[in-house]
Amino acid sequence: MSYSTYLFDFDGTLVDSMPAYIGVMLRILDENNISYEKDIVKIITPLGYVGTAKYFKQLGITTAEEELVALMNRYAYEEYACHIPAKDHVVSTLSALKEAGADLHVLTASPHKVLDVCLKRLGIYGLFENVWSCDDFNTTKADPAIYTMAAEKIGKPVGDILFLDDNLGADKTAKAAGMKVCGVYDASSAEYTDDIKAVTDHYINDFSELLAI
Repeated sequence: MSYSTYLFDFDGTLVDSMPAYIGVMLRILDENNISYEKDIVKIITPLGYVGTAKYFKQLGITTAEEELVALMNRYAYEEYACHIPAKDHVVSTLSALKEAGADLHVLTASPHKVLDVCLKRLGIYGLFENVWSCDDFNTTKADPAIYTMAAEKIGKPVGDILFLDDNLGADKTAKAAGMKVCGVYDASSAEYTDDIKAVTDHYINDFSELLAI
């Protein structure tokens, strides 16, 4: 085990939630008859609910940002609270890392309302020293500062932390901020696999592969 401190994304990395997450966001655009580009998922995934609401306003939705965020939470809650599963080998791998003495942390665009209930239902919330939403930092994962702020809170040099994410934009930004980065395969970002590999230090197709890094 080459690393002792890990910072994990949530959606598409720890849990198989991207279909549900994407469905919620596109449902809101569709209900408002808003057209969008095919790379919309890559754009909104690192932004969090608040950042996505701001972006949706730029696309032409007239609903207030606060109302959009409340709608996102309402649409998403049942999925996260009841249905979304952990990705293959996530629970066993996290448990093995924890038993080996690693410090585990989460940094995600998802708000605590869906994040915490899902991790607790899956029985892994207690494995993490910190579970952070972008909301806790008042910025998004598209901002390099969020990674340096997380490192400061963890109490480790930014370059000693391995960040794991399935999103190309977040991987690039974390790398630019000085973190070591491991790309994670997810079906939602499969078309960007080569791009992710090009900007990261490691890449895993299955979570169990993390134990060999």
